[in-house]
Amino acid sequence: MNYLKKILKKIMPQQNYENYWKLTVEYTDIHGDRFRGTLQLITDFIDEHSGEEFSTELYSDLQDIVNQNYPKTDMGSVRKSINQFVKLGFINYHLQSYHSNTKDFLEARTNKKRNTLFSKIVYSNAKFNSGVTVNHNWSQINFLIKTLIEVGKLSKEEILALMLVDISTIEKGFINQEELNSYVSDARDIGFVERKYNQIGYLTNFLKKLDDVVFVRDELYFEEDAKRIFGEELEIPTRRRDPYMHLLYKNQLFEESELIYENHRLCMLEKLEYPVLIASHIKPFIDSNEDEAYDPNNGLLLSRTIDSLFDLKYISFSDEGEMLFSNRIAEDVKEFWQDYRLENNILNDERKNYLAYHRNLMTERDARA
Repeated sequence: MNYLKKILKKIMPQQNYENYWKLTVEYTDIHGDRFRGTLQLITDFIDEHSGEEFSTELYSDLQDIVNQNYPKTDMGSVRKSINQFVKLGFINYHLQSYHSNTKDFLEARTNKKRNTLFSKIVYSNAKFNSGVTVNHNWSQINFLIKTLIEVGKLSKEEILALMLVDISTIEKGFINQEELNSYVSDARDIGFVERKYNQIGYLTNFLKKLDDVVFVRDELYFEEDAKRIFGEELEIPTRRRDPYMHLLYKNQLFEESELIYENHRLCMLEKLEYPVLIASHIKPFIDSNEDEAYDPNNGLLLSRTIDSLFDLKYISFSDEGEMLFSNRIAEDVKEFWQDYRLENNILNDERKNYLAYHRNLMTERDARA
């Protein structure tokens, strides 16, 4: 049993939330050819079969068309690539129709216009727990935005906690700060972030694409509020990564792993080989100057699970590599990870300086909890 299965075995019996927000997607680049191309195939198929009653045979025909144009290793991935458009609100249950702005989105000539249409569609119609053959009337983005209106800002941890809310039971369509704090406490107790990091990643990725909301120092604001609070400083924390510089930064971490461990695909904490590793910033990118942002000493190659814990300041590391835990993290998670440590051969003086910064952030986050 690998490490993730061990975590699931420890944590899953405590989970009583069956209606968490199940956002799973195949493509995250809404401007990309695969996202738009697959959506175009679906809308054409719906137009061609307008008025026909839904059937498994009809759905199977659509899957074959999508797979012919965008081949997958299995049909499960094909279905995911179709279902994501129901979850995001572009397509409706049973392939009977599509959102009134779906074709406008496909015909948009600029990314800006496409972002605006994406915002309208997901706000009005996204239902993360729905699919082609499953229908729910829970509009999660609508609920999240109304909660943001109520509380003013949402930390990443609070956004994660919102994913536990069964919004079908909340008649007012949002929750207040006191209610949100209760869900945050529940999320910590059941180790939600460690188990649902993929869905969490998808959600924050799509939130960044919405018009008029912005992440500033890992907190979500309405852009107007953020400008009033941060003023001219807003442009600094919201600057974009240089994709080529980030690639070079990650390549340097791979090279370091190859030199030290003779394997460039090892998580620097777990020493396990993963097909995907995150080049995780120690001092957050948003806080770093240009030199720090792409300094490989300001990075660690980590698995998705460890990166999530590290990014949200649930864990940090001492100068000796010992794992340090936030008081916000569940005890059984602490027990599982307590013997893991970073090795001395990656703890150079520069990394220790960055780690000191990270430890301070974790302390500050705990003090606010």
